[in-house]
Amino acid sequence: MTHQFARIRLSETNYQESVSWKYIRNPDTAALNKIYRDYCMHKKFASVMPIFDSQYTDLKSDVIGYYDNQELVAFSIIKLYDQRNALCYQFAWNYHNPKKRLGIATLQTECAIYKARNFEYLYLDQAHLYKHALAGFEILGPLQ
Repeated sequence: MTHQFARIRLSETNYQESVSWKYIRNPDTAALNKIYRDYCMHKKFASVMPIFDSQYTDLKSDVIGYYDNQELVAFSIIKLYDQRNALCYQFAWNYHNPKKRLGIATLQTECAIYKARNFEYLYLDQAHLYKHALAGFEILGPLQ
């Protein structure tokens, strides 16, 4: 299967923040890495790239924590390229309640967050099939 890259044109979205979230400014890297490990184990990934502590503290990235009953259950690392473009670099959650479908809910919440900050695009890296239903979804061609 060919690797396809995608983005969301935020002007075409109208999502609301549907998940309790906050920016994580002083990350507990052990807690975040545990969520990442649980995520990778649940997904049964054969191989994963580690997340280094410096990725949680990079000033050119936002780390967003997602909460269920005030407990941190998921996070996203969003790389900020400029004031218009950001990349959903890494998402992980511990699957404490799979019925919540946090992968979709957090991505829609991120659309709302970055649209409110006047970003134009949220890049998604891989164009997984479940992302195709998102408003503003675009597959990138070689010259975009």
